[in-house]
Amino acid sequence: MTSPWTVGVEQELFLVDPETRRPVPLAQLVVDEAGDAFDVQRELTPFQIEVATPVCGTPGELVEQIRAGREHLAKAARAVGCRLMAAAIPPLGKAGPPPETDDPRYRLMEHSHRKLLGGQGVCGCHVHVGVPDEDTAILVSNAVRPWLPTLLALTVNSPVMDTEDTGYASWRAMIWSRWPVGGAPPHFESGAHYERLVQSLIDSGALLDKGMVYWDIRPSANHPTIEVRVADLPMTVREVAVFAELVRALAATAVANPPQDEPADPVLLRAAAWRAARDGIDGQGVDVRTGALVPAHEQAAKLVAYTADALRDVGQLSTVEDHLEWLRVNGSAAARQRRALAEDNDPRTLVDRLVDWTLE
Repeated sequence: MTSPWTVGVEQELFLVDPETRRPVPLAQLVVDEAGDAFDVQRELTPFQIEVATPVCGTPGELVEQIRAGREHLAKAARAVGCRLMAAAIPPLGKAGPPPETDDPRYRLMEHSHRKLLGGQGVCGCHVHVGVPDEDTAILVSNAVRPWLPTLLALTVNSPVMDTEDTGYASWRAMIWSRWPVGGAPPHFESGAHYERLVQSLIDSGALLDKGMVYWDIRPSANHPTIEVRVADLPMTVREVAVFAELVRALAATAVANPPQDEPADPVLLRAAAWRAARDGIDGQGVDVRTGALVPAHEQAAKLVAYTADALRDVGQLSTVEDHLEWLRVNGSAAARQRRALAEDNDPRTLVDRLVDWTLE
């Protein structure tokens, strides 16, 4: 496995007021302040902002770009009077209307999908892996499908919404699952099969365009990549980098050794995604081949074993193994949020901790 699998990461983050600790709609000011040094974009609401890495070839380049992007945005946010926060849902306040993003496409989404658009101010992390063509992207999509719940479990970072513990490690995943085209995609026979189904969904009105294909993994509408969208925005730079390396390794493994077994059952995949959103890596997961409950850490260990050759090929196997052990000891980002909130039962302190952890 010596192919230079390129990777890029998009991170969506919240902007919060340093006094109230609630989300503030200052995205356009932060974009203007950030300038052109990084790929910075507005998001669904003006309480959110996105920064994307350039295309990266090596793990060292990737982690440095992830860190540099956060640092650059944090500096721009401070310059306009707010703070950058790495969480998938605001622990205090809401990232919702008013005001909303003044963008014609979002206005059209409001018209077509109506009340569904409310409450969708959540932050995820999207990893793009370069592929030569759409058929390769579909091969990777089919191979990654059974591992999507495990990838979510590893990145859960949204247990608290507007001061209340939701009981879920990733409430973002539950909110996002409301879209008509969300969750794990079907098993596709080819790129042409994918294109036919997406066009049918557009014709039905369920989608406005390919950009609204919100499956947890999809061929990118704008880049020659396969895009994995299942994750909450991880709390720390290290967690983003490990997630991205696992996605890259899954893509490389799928092409080197395409799976020969039957596709995972979509009903079990949905159940496994729900369990991953509820428990995260700290609880039980669903084996999508059998439906049996198993410790989520065991599923993660199986994922690392499955991708070990690809991780070793880029010098990341020990890094990922060390991180899994660190998670076993310290807990997921969701568990760390809950511990921080329990220390003094003040969501403002939790927001402060999240702002600090964003650059840790």
